[in-house]
Amino acid sequence: MSSHDTPVDNPKGVGFFGLIGLVVSSCIGSGVFALTGQLANVASPGAALIAWAVCGAGFLFLALSIANVGSKRPELDGICAYAEEGFGVFHGFISGWGYWLSAWLGNVGFGTMVAQVLGSEYCLGGILPGVFSDPATGNPAVGGVIIVSLVLWGITLLVINGVESAAFLNAVVMVVKIAAILVFIGFSIMCFNAGVFTADFWGTLERNAVIMAANEYELGDVVNQVIQCVLILMWAFIGIEGASVMSNRARRRSEVGTATVLGLFVLLALYIGASIIPYGVMDYADLVAAPKPATITVLEYMAPGWGGAFISWAIIVSVCGSWLSFTMLPAETSSMMSEHHLLPASWNKMNVKGAPQMALIIVGVLTELFIIIATFAADAYTFAISMCTVTIVITWAYAAAYQVKLSHENGEGLQMAFGILALLFQVVGVLMTGWGFLLLACLGYIPGFFFYKQARGEIGEKLNGRDWAFIMVISLLGIISIPMTFMGIIPVF
Repeated sequence: MSSHDTPVDNPKGVGFFGLIGLVVSSCIGSGVFALTGQLANVASPGAALIAWAVCGAGFLFLALSIANVGSKRPELDGICAYAEEGFGVFHGFISGWGYWLSAWLGNVGFGTMVAQVLGSEYCLGGILPGVFSDPATGNPAVGGVIIVSLVLWGITLLVINGVESAAFLNAVVMVVKIAAILVFIGFSIMCFNAGVFTADFWGTLERNAVIMAANEYELGDVVNQVIQCVLILMWAFIGIEGASVMSNRARRRSEVGTATVLGLFVLLALYIGASIIPYGVMDYADLVAAPKPATITVLEYMAPGWGGAFISWAIIVSVCGSWLSFTMLPAETSSMMSEHHLLPASWNKMNVKGAPQMALIIVGVLTELFIIIATFAADAYTFAISMCTVTIVITWAYAAAYQVKLSHENGEGLQMAFGILALLFQVVGVLMTGWGFLLLACLGYIPGFFFYKQARGEIGEKLNGRDWAFIMVISLLGIISIPMTFMGIIPVF
């Protein structure tokens, strides 16, 4: 073991319970508020519970892998650097660009969620129905696009003007998030009806008939239901890669793994409570038919007169807080990639306020473009979060693969097993549930290759034959996705 492999404690660092809080706060975004309706549309309560168990185990292995690599190689610049260190410069670009794509695509998901909430009858939609979101699809309408665009560019301008840290704002948003979730779960427990919950626990023909009437497809068997849940649940765990930072912040690095495990159990308790208990609150037909996000309808059902409005504004505050963080994240990622000569130096050029202005404007323009494109999707929110998830899975998979390599080199069999299981979960999960969106993500790499080539040229390096082979394969897969999308093979429109 080399000197940098030896963990060094930080007496002034984050304590054990603070580490647990970091895991929880990094992951909770808009996903928890959408889970209620999303899972009901694809799975029975029994199948949804199995999906939670599978995803919980998969992300536990990933979190342990990232925590281990972070403690063994603390000098690396976070999760995106693991691919470069383990597999070479080009793979570092693939991992970093995937993380960058995921960060701003997450903002598209936040934007569509804001439009959905504004369009709710318990929010502004009660005054101006149909102005902010389509009642049938939940996609942003013209008014929603305008409001979301104002929020987008308002946040972008804040960050351009040097808002690099908003600890107080993040603390307030975190309290709002947790309080709203706990209120929702608390009312769900009080209103829970075991008879309603178990009436069709595994999804019978009766339930399938309800689904077909609402969504024109059947649930299928339990295995199919679980598969349909996986990509939805993966979105809820975006942020678990924060473990790669925690090892530097921890008071005792030996506590990182335990805190990560407990943090995941806290997340699972919150997520399962918010997504599974409502199966026993409302009749299934009403739950499926509820406008998106269904959390609003369910709380209004349980607390008439104020529940819908309360959760609506809580969601907006929560999402805008996450949006601020996810606006800074892609800029930070592109700056790190520029420092590693994976993107041109101009991507790391700072303005007088110390913010990467060009990188932030690029992210803003792309987010705006995709918010407009998403309005034409069959389900704008699902499209946005699916694209966000498959792109970050690329980064997660590289991190797991580096865990396998590093553990093999250090002779750590158990850690290597964690990495293998994490890698299998990521790869199999995406190939089974989101392969079409993964092809679309390949399309997003094509412009990135031009910037990568420019960056390598700035330091006098040329791409080798292996790099060009990867570029050709990824570009071809991306191009193939275009006709597949218009033919309906990839279900976007």
